[in-house]
Amino acid sequence: MNSEKYFNANKDLWNKRVAIHKKSELYEVEGFKKGKSSLQHIELEELGEVKGKSMLHLQCHFGLDTLSWVRLGAKVTGVDFSEEAIDLAKSL
Repeated sequence: MNSEKYFNANKDLWNKRVAIHKKSELYEVEGFKKGKSSLQHIELEELGEVKGKSMLHLQCHFGLDTLSWVRLGAKVTGVDFSEEAIDLAKSL
């Protein structure tokens, strides 16, 4: 399998995972929609105050962490190669 086939296989897998993950208790999408943050204590502690800061979140999946940083006042760009993930992120 060449690198393009690996890339496409990986991308297809992540596109399929979006439908599973958005229903998963692990991601708690409904809780997030009600205002819950997806960030862990260590992330908040290590980065400190982010209000007004710019951030780039690579492999953001469907953006729960990205949007949690936005709620704290950061200017965040989330990037992912899964179109399904980006579409879900835009809907949140």
